[in-house]
Amino acid sequence: MERESDTQVLLSLARTGDLSAVNELLGRHRPRLRRMVASRIDSRLASRVDPSDVVQDVMVDAARRIDSYLASGDTIFYVWLRQIAWDRLVDLYRAHIRADKRSVLRECSLDGHLSGDSVLQLAHQLSMGDAGPATRVMQAELKQRVIAAMEHLTDHDREILALRHLEQLSVREIAETLSISESAVTTRHLRAIQRLRALIAEADGGERA
Repeated sequence: MERESDTQVLLSLARTGDLSAVNELLGRHRPRLRRMVASRIDSRLASRVDPSDVVQDVMVDAARRIDSYLASGDTIFYVWLRQIAWDRLVDLYRAHIRADKRSVLRECSLDGHLSGDSVLQLAHQLSMGDAGPATRVMQAELKQRVIAAMEHLTDHDREILALRHLEQLSVREIAETLSISESAVTTRHLRAIQRLRALIAEADGGERA
């Protein structure tokens, strides 16, 4: 993950008019941004929209708007960049799905909304432990239980798990993204994990009954 100190150095250079610093800033955050975009595009858009094209559009937009950001600079750079991508996804849903604005914003608020591949990836990450190859079958079974349990989580629970484990945002970045405190992020994440485990345990109990 991009170190915050590196970003701050590049931002300082960018404020002096160093265009190479701007380009490096955008380039260094491209992989994270693509991961975010890819995780949020569902099957209705996947056949029409390439995440790399979305990211390229975002980079062009960010380069055009970066002077305004540098003038204020009161937002974490990646959170600012991610918001541009978020807004772009809303526009794409509106253009391609042709839903009314309210439903698009609700759907693309992305609270718990993930692509099928992203659900699998998140389930994989949450089911992985320190176990060795001998337990791969058990891990595969657990992954399926995680997928089933996630369907019963609230949107907020799925979102906090996606931000932390799929997008790999830091606690500080999540706090700024959701406009909550860092302690609230930690609490929400812990509760989401606890609810997920409880749902898995409940399902296991039902299977044994």
